[in-house]
Amino acid sequence: MGDSAPVLPSEVSTAAAGDDAAGAPAAPRGLWYLAMPGTRLKRGTAVHRTLLDEPVLIGRDNAGAVFAMRDICPHRAMPLSAGRFDGETVTCAYHGWQFGTDGVCRNIPSLVEEYRKTIRLDRIGTRSYPCREAQHLIWVYMGDDREAADQDLPAPPEIPARGRPGIAETLDLECHFDDAVIGLIDPAHGAYVHRNWWWRSSKTLTEKAKRYAPSELGFTMVRHAPSANSRIIRMLRGEKTVEISFRLPGVRVEHMTLGDRHTYVGVTAMTPVSEYRTAMHHVMYWSHPLMTLAKPIAIPVTRNFLNQDRTAMNRQREGRRKSDAAMLLPDADTPAKWYMALKKELAAARAEGRDFRNPVPETVLRWRS
Repeated sequence: MGDSAPVLPSEVSTAAAGDDAAGAPAAPRGLWYLAMPGTRLKRGTAVHRTLLDEPVLIGRDNAGAVFAMRDICPHRAMPLSAGRFDGETVTCAYHGWQFGTDGVCRNIPSLVEEYRKTIRLDRIGTRSYPCREAQHLIWVYMGDDREAADQDLPAPPEIPARGRPGIAETLDLECHFDDAVIGLIDPAHGAYVHRNWWWRSSKTLTEKAKRYAPSELGFTMVRHAPSANSRIIRMLRGEKTVEISFRLPGVRVEHMTLGDRHTYVGVTAMTPVSEYRTAMHHVMYWSHPLMTLAKPIAIPVTRNFLNQDRTAMNRQREGRRKSDAAMLLPDADTPAKWYMALKKELAAARAEGRDFRNPVPETVLRWRS
Protein backbone atom coordinates (compact mmCIF):
# COMPACT_ATOMS: atom_id res chain seq x y z
CA MET A 1 0.00 0.00 0.00
CA GLY A 2 1.05 3.58 -0.55
CA ASP A 3 2.06 6.06 2.11
CA SER A 4 -0.67 7.21 4.46
CA ALA A 5 -2.05 10.69 4.03
CA PRO A 6 -0.59 13.15 6.56
CA VAL A 7 -2.71 13.75 9.63
CA LEU A 8 -2.47 16.78 11.87
CA PRO A 9 -1.15 15.84 15.32
CA SER A 10 -4.21 17.40 16.95
CA GLU A 11 -6.46 15.09 14.96
CA VAL A 12 -4.87 11.78 15.80
CA SER A 13 -3.89 9.88 18.90
CA THR A 14 -2.25 6.52 19.32
CA ALA A 15 -2.69 4.03 22.12
CA ALA A 16 -1.74 0.46 22.66
CA ALA A 17 -4.30 -2.15 23.56
CA GLY A 18 -3.87 -2.95 27.23
CA ASP A 19 -1.59 0.06 27.65
CA ASP A 20 -1.56 1.07 31.30
CA ALA A 21 -0.38 4.57 30.51
CA ALA A 22 -3.94 5.68 31.09
CA GLY A 23 -3.67 4.38 34.65
CA ALA A 24 -6.40 1.78 34.20
CA PRO A 25 -6.18 -2.01 33.89
CA ALA A 26 -7.43 -3.60 30.69
CA ALA A 27 -10.31 -5.31 32.50
CA PRO A 28 -11.35 -3.21 35.51
CA ARG A 29 -12.44 -5.03 38.63
CA GLY A 30 -15.37 -4.11 40.81
CA LEU A 31 -17.86 -4.54 37.95
CA TRP A 32 -20.40 -7.11 36.75
CA TYR A 33 -19.27 -9.36 33.90
CA LEU A 34 -21.62 -11.44 31.78
CA ALA A 35 -20.61 -15.04 32.50
CA MET A 36 -23.11 -16.95 30.34
CA PRO A 37 -26.71 -17.02 29.14
CA GLY A 38 -28.91 -18.47 31.86
CA THR A 39 -30.78 -20.58 29.31
CA ARG A 40 -27.70 -22.82 29.11
CA LEU A 41 -27.64 -23.71 32.80
CA LYS A 42 -30.18 -26.27 33.97
CA ARG A 43 -31.21 -26.84 37.58
CA GLY A 44 -28.84 -29.07 39.48
CA THR A 45 -25.90 -28.45 37.15
CA ALA A 46 -22.63 -26.51 37.36
CA VAL A 47 -20.08 -25.56 34.69
CA HIS A 48 -16.57 -24.15 34.56
CA ARG A 49 -15.85 -20.70 33.22
CA THR A 50 -12.72 -18.54 33.26
CA LEU A 51 -13.32 -14.86 34.05
CA LEU A 52 -10.46 -12.36 34.23
CA ASP A 53 -8.05 -15.31 34.27
CA GLU A 54 -9.76 -16.76 37.35
CA PRO A 55 -11.33 -20.25 37.35
CA VAL A 56 -14.99 -19.98 38.34
CA LEU A 57 -17.62 -22.66 38.91
CA ILE A 58 -21.08 -21.39 37.99
CA GLY A 59 -24.13 -23.41 38.94
CA ARG A 60 -27.87 -23.46 39.47
CA ASP A 61 -29.20 -25.22 42.54
CA ASN A 62 -32.35 -27.33 42.78
CA ALA A 63 -34.39 -24.23 43.66
CA GLY A 64 -33.24 -22.42 40.51
CA ALA A 65 -30.88 -19.94 42.20
CA VAL A 66 -27.51 -19.29 40.56
CA PHE A 67 -24.16 -19.20 42.35
CA ALA A 68 -20.48 -18.79 41.56
CA MET A 69 -17.39 -19.94 43.43
CA ARG A 70 -13.68 -20.33 42.75
CA ASP A 71 -13.22 -23.55 40.81
CA ILE A 72 -10.40 -24.82 42.99
CA CYS A 73 -10.63 -27.04 46.05
CA PRO A 74 -8.68 -25.48 48.96
CA HIS A 75 -7.35 -28.92 49.94
CA ARG A 76 -5.11 -29.88 46.99
CA ALA A 77 -6.14 -27.44 44.23
CA MET A 78 -8.29 -29.93 42.34
CA PRO A 79 -10.81 -28.17 40.05
CA LEU A 80 -14.20 -28.57 41.67
CA SER A 81 -15.79 -28.81 38.22
CA ALA A 82 -14.11 -32.22 37.92
CA GLY A 83 -16.32 -33.46 40.74
CA ARG A 84 -20.09 -33.72 41.21
CA PHE A 85 -22.91 -31.31 41.97
CA ASP A 86 -26.23 -32.72 43.18
CA GLY A 87 -28.15 -29.46 43.22
CA GLU A 88 -27.12 -28.62 46.77
CA THR A 89 -23.53 -29.72 47.38
CA VAL A 90 -20.35 -29.66 45.30
CA THR A 91 -18.18 -32.73 45.89
CA CYS A 92 -14.48 -32.65 45.02
CA ALA A 93 -13.32 -35.47 42.75
CA TYR A 94 -10.05 -35.99 44.66
CA HIS A 95 -10.95 -36.62 48.32
CA GLY A 96 -14.69 -36.02 48.40
CA TRP A 97 -14.60 -32.72 50.27
CA GLN A 98 -18.05 -31.16 50.05
CA PHE A 99 -18.99 -27.49 49.71
CA GLY A 100 -22.25 -25.62 49.81
CA THR A 101 -23.19 -23.21 47.04
CA ASP A 102 -21.75 -20.43 49.23
CA GLY A 103 -18.29 -22.02 48.93
CA VAL A 104 -18.17 -23.07 52.61
CA CYS A 105 -16.99 -26.59 53.41
CA ARG A 106 -19.75 -28.89 54.63
CA ASN A 107 -17.97 -32.21 55.03
CA ILE A 108 -14.51 -33.81 54.95
CA PRO A 109 -15.09 -37.57 54.68
CA SER A 110 -11.57 -38.58 55.80
CA LEU A 111 -11.91 -36.95 59.24
CA VAL A 112 -12.39 -39.30 62.16
CA GLU A 113 -14.85 -38.28 64.88
CA GLU A 114 -12.11 -36.98 67.19
CA TYR A 115 -10.99 -34.35 64.67
CA ARG A 116 -14.50 -33.40 63.62
CA LYS A 117 -14.90 -31.80 67.05
CA THR A 118 -11.81 -29.61 66.69
CA ILE A 119 -11.66 -28.66 63.00
CA ARG A 120 -14.02 -25.78 62.13
CA LEU A 121 -15.47 -26.60 58.72
CA ASP A 122 -17.11 -23.18 58.53
CA ARG A 123 -13.62 -21.64 58.38
CA ILE A 124 -12.66 -23.76 55.37
CA GLY A 125 -13.90 -22.92 51.92
CA THR A 126 -13.30 -21.55 48.48
CA ARG A 127 -14.04 -18.01 47.40
CA SER A 128 -17.65 -17.18 46.60
CA TYR A 129 -18.45 -14.55 43.96
CA PRO A 130 -21.61 -12.42 43.90
CA CYS A 131 -23.77 -13.92 41.16
CA ARG A 132 -27.15 -12.75 39.87
CA GLU A 133 -29.47 -13.61 37.03
CA ALA A 134 -31.48 -10.97 35.18
CA GLN A 135 -33.33 -11.28 31.87
CA HIS A 136 -31.99 -14.86 31.68
CA LEU A 137 -28.39 -13.60 31.78
CA ILE A 138 -25.97 -14.71 34.52
CA TRP A 139 -23.69 -11.96 35.82
CA VAL A 140 -20.70 -12.43 38.12
CA TYR A 141 -19.25 -9.53 40.11
CA MET A 142 -15.46 -9.61 39.81
CA GLY A 143 -14.26 -7.62 42.80
CA ASP A 144 -11.58 -8.44 45.31
CA ASP A 145 -11.62 -9.87 48.81
CA ARG A 146 -12.19 -6.43 50.30
CA GLU A 147 -15.34 -5.70 48.31
CA ALA A 148 -18.59 -4.95 50.10
CA ALA A 149 -21.13 -7.65 50.85
CA ASP A 150 -23.37 -8.87 48.03
CA GLN A 151 -26.37 -6.86 49.26
CA ASP A 152 -24.33 -3.63 49.07
CA LEU A 153 -23.39 -4.04 45.42
CA PRO A 154 -24.97 -2.12 42.53
CA ALA A 155 -27.37 -4.02 40.32
CA PRO A 156 -26.10 -5.71 37.14
CA PRO A 157 -26.58 -3.78 33.87
CA GLU A 158 -30.27 -3.23 33.14
CA ILE A 159 -31.46 -4.81 29.91
CA PRO A 160 -34.71 -3.39 28.45
CA ALA A 161 -36.09 -6.79 27.46
CA ARG A 162 -38.76 -9.22 28.61
CA GLY A 163 -39.04 -12.97 28.36
CA ARG A 164 -36.48 -15.51 27.28
CA PRO A 165 -33.93 -14.60 24.63
CA GLY A 166 -34.69 -15.97 21.19
CA ILE A 167 -31.02 -16.46 20.29
CA ALA A 168 -27.98 -16.71 22.57
CA GLU A 169 -24.50 -17.29 21.17
CA THR A 170 -21.02 -17.28 22.73
CA LEU A 171 -17.79 -17.20 20.73
CA ASP A 172 -14.15 -17.17 21.84
CA LEU A 173 -12.01 -14.42 20.36
CA GLU A 174 -8.23 -14.83 20.33
CA CYS A 175 -7.59 -11.17 21.09
CA HIS A 176 -6.94 -8.72 23.89
CA PHE A 177 -9.97 -7.50 25.83
CA ASP A 178 -9.38 -3.86 24.82
CA ASP A 179 -9.27 -4.75 21.13
CA ALA A 180 -12.50 -6.73 21.52
CA VAL A 181 -14.31 -3.85 23.22
CA ILE A 182 -13.04 -1.25 20.76
CA GLY A 183 -14.22 -3.48 17.92
CA LEU A 184 -17.60 -3.78 19.64
CA ILE A 185 -18.17 0.01 19.65
CA ASP A 186 -16.52 0.75 16.31
CA PRO A 187 -19.16 2.18 13.92
CA ALA A 188 -17.20 2.01 10.65
CA HIS A 189 -16.15 -1.62 10.07
CA GLY A 190 -19.52 -3.08 9.04
CA ALA A 191 -19.25 -2.69 5.28
CA TYR A 192 -15.84 -4.39 5.20
CA VAL A 193 -16.05 -7.09 7.89
CA HIS A 194 -19.68 -8.06 7.30
CA ARG A 195 -19.71 -8.69 3.57
CA ASN A 196 -23.23 -10.02 3.19
CA TRP A 197 -25.87 -9.27 0.59
CA TRP A 198 -28.35 -8.29 3.30
CA TRP A 199 -25.99 -5.89 5.10
CA ARG A 200 -24.22 -2.69 4.13
CA SER A 201 -21.93 -2.66 1.13
CA SER A 202 -18.66 -0.74 0.84
CA LYS A 203 -20.10 0.59 -2.44
CA THR A 204 -22.96 2.35 -0.63
CA LEU A 205 -21.09 4.26 2.06
CA THR A 206 -23.09 7.22 3.31
CA GLU A 207 -22.26 9.96 5.76
CA LYS A 208 -23.75 9.44 9.23
CA ALA A 209 -24.34 12.03 11.91
CA LYS A 210 -25.40 10.61 15.27
CA ARG A 211 -25.94 12.35 18.57
CA TYR A 212 -24.25 10.85 21.62
CA ALA A 213 -24.84 11.53 25.28
CA PRO A 214 -23.19 10.33 28.49
CA SER A 215 -24.97 7.49 30.35
CA GLU A 216 -24.21 5.24 33.30
CA LEU A 217 -20.53 4.18 33.11
CA GLY A 218 -20.58 4.85 29.38
CA PHE A 219 -22.39 6.59 26.55
CA THR A 220 -25.48 6.28 24.37
CA MET A 221 -26.16 6.90 20.71
CA VAL A 222 -29.51 8.58 21.28
CA ARG A 223 -32.65 7.24 19.65
CA HIS A 224 -32.82 7.77 15.89
CA ALA A 225 -34.03 6.18 12.66
CA PRO A 226 -31.78 3.21 11.73
CA SER A 227 -29.50 3.45 8.72
CA ALA A 228 -31.31 3.11 5.42
CA ASN A 229 -28.38 1.52 3.56
CA SER A 230 -28.79 -1.77 5.45
CA ARG A 231 -30.95 -4.17 3.43
CA ILE A 232 -32.07 -6.17 6.45
CA ILE A 233 -33.34 -2.97 8.11
CA ARG A 234 -35.27 -2.02 4.99
CA MET A 235 -36.96 -5.43 5.03
CA LEU A 236 -38.65 -4.60 8.35
CA ARG A 237 -41.89 -2.73 7.73
CA GLY A 238 -43.28 0.14 9.76
CA GLU A 239 -41.66 3.02 11.59
CA LYS A 240 -38.42 2.07 13.28
CA THR A 241 -36.19 3.75 15.86
CA VAL A 242 -33.03 2.52 17.55
CA GLU A 243 -30.96 3.48 20.58
CA ILE A 244 -27.51 1.99 21.20
CA SER A 245 -25.83 2.21 24.58
CA PHE A 246 -22.44 1.13 25.89
CA ARG A 247 -21.18 0.81 29.45
CA LEU A 248 -18.13 -0.51 31.23
CA PRO A 249 -16.70 -3.06 31.31
CA GLY A 250 -17.84 -3.97 27.78
CA VAL A 251 -21.61 -4.21 27.35
CA ARG A 252 -23.41 -2.92 24.25
CA VAL A 253 -27.23 -2.84 24.13
CA GLU A 254 -29.21 -2.13 20.96
CA HIS A 255 -32.88 -1.32 21.57
CA MET A 256 -35.07 -1.06 18.46
CA THR A 257 -38.76 -0.23 18.31
CA LEU A 258 -40.81 -1.71 15.48
CA GLY A 259 -43.99 0.33 15.16
CA ASP A 260 -46.08 0.88 18.29
CA ARG A 261 -46.17 -2.68 19.59
CA HIS A 262 -42.92 -4.54 19.05
CA THR A 263 -39.31 -4.28 20.13
CA TYR A 264 -35.98 -5.90 19.42
CA VAL A 265 -33.12 -5.91 21.94
CA GLY A 266 -29.64 -7.12 21.13
CA VAL A 267 -27.05 -7.47 23.89
CA THR A 268 -23.38 -8.01 23.10
CA ALA A 269 -20.95 -8.30 26.01
CA MET A 270 -17.22 -8.89 26.02
CA THR A 271 -15.86 -10.88 28.96
CA PRO A 272 -12.09 -11.31 29.40
CA VAL A 273 -10.93 -14.90 29.77
CA SER A 274 -7.16 -14.42 29.74
CA GLU A 275 -4.75 -11.83 28.38
CA TYR A 276 -5.34 -12.73 24.75
CA ARG A 277 -8.66 -14.50 24.90
CA THR A 278 -12.06 -12.85 25.19
CA ALA A 279 -15.55 -14.37 25.27
CA MET A 280 -18.11 -12.57 23.10
CA HIS A 281 -21.71 -13.12 24.23
CA HIS A 282 -24.51 -12.09 21.88
CA VAL A 283 -28.12 -12.39 23.03
CA MET A 284 -31.25 -11.37 21.10
CA TYR A 285 -34.76 -10.68 22.39
CA TRP A 286 -37.80 -9.80 20.30
CA SER A 287 -41.56 -9.55 20.56
CA HIS A 288 -42.60 -9.74 16.89
CA PRO A 289 -44.09 -13.17 16.00
CA LEU A 290 -42.64 -13.03 12.48
CA MET A 291 -39.16 -12.94 13.96
CA THR A 292 -39.98 -16.14 15.84
CA LEU A 293 -41.08 -17.78 12.59
CA ALA A 294 -37.82 -16.65 11.00
CA LYS A 295 -35.69 -18.05 13.83
CA PRO A 296 -34.48 -21.14 11.86
CA ILE A 297 -33.02 -18.70 9.34
CA ALA A 298 -31.93 -16.10 11.89
CA ILE A 299 -29.72 -18.52 13.83
CA PRO A 300 -27.27 -19.38 10.99
CA VAL A 301 -27.36 -15.75 9.81
CA THR A 302 -26.43 -14.55 13.29
CA ARG A 303 -23.66 -17.11 13.63
CA ASN A 304 -22.23 -16.10 10.26
CA PHE A 305 -22.30 -12.44 11.30
CA LEU A 306 -20.56 -13.14 14.62
CA ASN A 307 -17.98 -15.40 12.99
CA GLN A 308 -17.04 -12.53 10.70
CA ASP A 309 -16.31 -10.42 13.79
CA ARG A 310 -14.30 -13.27 15.29
CA THR A 311 -12.27 -13.67 12.11
CA ALA A 312 -11.47 -9.94 12.09
CA MET A 313 -10.43 -9.96 15.76
CA ASN A 314 -8.27 -13.06 15.35
CA ARG A 315 -6.57 -11.56 12.32
CA GLN A 316 -5.92 -8.36 14.23
CA ARG A 317 -4.25 -10.46 16.92
CA GLU A 318 -1.75 -11.62 14.29
CA GLY A 319 -0.85 -8.00 13.66
CA ARG A 320 -0.66 -7.35 17.38
CA ARG A 321 2.18 -9.87 17.61
CA LYS A 322 4.29 -7.35 15.69
CA SER A 323 2.79 -4.03 16.78
CA ASP A 324 0.79 -2.67 19.71
CA ALA A 325 0.03 0.70 18.11
CA ALA A 326 -3.49 1.94 17.48
CA MET A 327 -4.22 5.12 15.54
CA LEU A 328 -7.47 6.83 16.55
CA LEU A 329 -8.94 9.33 14.07
CA PRO A 330 -12.00 11.58 14.31
CA ASP A 331 -14.91 10.87 14.41
CA ALA A 332 -15.33 7.13 13.84
CA ASP A 333 -12.66 6.33 16.45
CA THR A 334 -14.00 8.73 19.06
CA PRO A 335 -15.96 5.96 20.89
CA ALA A 336 -12.64 4.13 21.34
CA LYS A 337 -11.15 7.27 22.91
CA TRP A 338 -14.17 7.54 25.19
CA TYR A 339 -13.76 3.93 26.27
CA MET A 340 -10.18 4.51 27.34
CA ALA A 341 -11.17 7.77 29.08
CA LEU A 342 -13.99 6.00 30.94
CA LYS A 343 -11.60 3.37 32.28
CA LYS A 344 -9.09 6.02 33.31
CA GLU A 345 -11.76 8.02 35.15
CA LEU A 346 -13.14 4.94 36.89
CA ALA A 347 -9.67 4.06 38.18
CA ALA A 348 -9.03 7.64 39.29
CA ALA A 349 -12.39 7.95 41.07
CA ARG A 350 -11.75 4.77 43.03
CA ALA A 351 -8.17 5.71 43.91
CA GLU A 352 -9.30 9.15 45.14
CA GLY A 353 -12.41 7.87 46.91
CA ARG A 354 -14.81 10.10 44.97
CA ASP A 355 -17.82 9.76 42.71
CA PHE A 356 -17.31 8.76 39.09
CA ARG A 357 -17.44 11.76 36.71
CA ASN A 358 -18.38 10.70 33.19
CA PRO A 359 -15.84 12.21 30.74
CA VAL A 360 -18.06 11.73 27.67
CA PRO A 361 -19.60 14.98 26.37
CA GLU A 362 -22.95 15.34 24.65
CA THR A 363 -22.03 15.76 21.01
CA VAL A 364 -22.65 14.75 17.39
CA LEU A 365 -20.21 12.39 15.68
CA ARG A 366 -19.88 12.15 11.90
CA TRP A 367 -18.40 9.35 9.82
CA ARG A 368 -19.01 7.36 6.64
CA SER A 369 -20.15 3.76 6.72
